[in-house]
Amino acid sequence: MNIVILAAGQGKRMHSNLPKVLHPLAGKALLSHVIDTARSLAPQKLCIVHGHGGEAVRAAVDAPDLAWVLQDPQLGTGHAVMLAVPFLTEAGTTLVLYGDVPLIRAETLQKLVHAARDSLAILTVELTDPSGYGRIVRDTAGRVARIVEQKDATQEERAIREINTGIMALPTSRLSEWLSRLSNDNAQREYYLTDIVGMAVAAGLPVSWRCPRRACPSGSVACRTTMRSGSTT
Repeated sequence: MNIVILAAGQGKRMHSNLPKVLHPLAGKALLSHVIDTARSLAPQKLCIVHGHGGEAVRAAVDAPDLAWVLQDPQLGTGHAVMLAVPFLTEAGTTLVLYGDVPLIRAETLQKLVHAARDSLAILTVELTDPSGYGRIVRDTAGRVARIVEQKDATQEERAIREINTGIMALPTSRLSEWLSRLSNDNAQREYYLTDIVGMAVAAGLPVSWRCPRRACPSGSVACRTTMRSGSTT
């Protein structure tokens, strides 16, 4: 199994010059918590994509088992994973995590990886206020059809309360193909990793999901206020 941790974001809502993933929580950097959880899954490859803060991020948490990729310029989550692909093993599953999601349980991730053995698996959650997050669009049978980002969503789609946490697991053998087909023809002019969900559906590959009961975006930290009231998912 491969694990890719996306840690390139600036975190403007933190109102701090410190890279978002280096903000402390319970005595450790957010990214350190994510790395510890990733290691507990015993991946063959553990790759971190960093950007804002550059070498400061690497210097803070570097270790022999970590592969590092610099994303500069930052052209979206799909672009970030593209840069990590050369460092991954071709067999098995690739799990994508985020450096600002420190409270995700290893047990939750293990179930997601298991579900992705022959499908693409995503982690979703329902929020009372889903503003800012990508929405999970389902077909009439209740199956996941695609993910639409907030800025690209219609008014009807913005009313959907089930959101994308960003965490996903998928067969590595499919990853390069799907990433090569991504387009930045969207409101943010970015390459969205979430677009591969629609590609999987179009290819007839099952898209499975897990939706924890906790009404939080998998412990993501959007601002320092959130950090003072964290919980695990």
